[in-house]
Amino acid sequence: MQLEDYFDFLAPNDIRIKGTRVGIETVLYDYIYRSMTPEEIDQRYWSINLEQVYATILYYLHNEEEVRQYLVEWIEFGERMRREQEENPPPVIRRLRRLRKLYGQEAARIVQERRAQEEAVFAQLLRERGPHYHLDNEQE
Repeated sequence: MQLEDYFDFLAPNDIRIKGTRVGIETVLYDYIYRSMTPEEIDQRYWSINLEQVYATILYYLHNEEEVRQYLVEWIEFGERMRREQEENPPPVIRRLRRLRKLYGQEAARIVQERRAQEEAVFAQLLRERGPHYHLDNEQE
């Protein structure tokens, strides 16, 4: 078996461990930047095995310059995406920020109280209508 047989080369910036959705950057980030051992990495990800972890590290050692550039680009892409999300947050995040501005630290308490009220109403419905009751059963 060739070392490359352990990987799916989906694109120049997307190399996955064969048969998984795990990119080599996941394993290598833990190995290089978090100083994790191959055994620790193997225990962390249930969809890959120790042989695949070692193959990924060996691939890195055999192609160090290219893989380092791959990792730099991956890290830069992640940072760029985080900046874009911060500058252009999705509607739910904007709403949460507005609520926090309006209610300050009380926002978490208010949300928790509202959730508790909704759960109490739902629990009451379950008691009244039985364990197989579902909100979709309500007639409008």
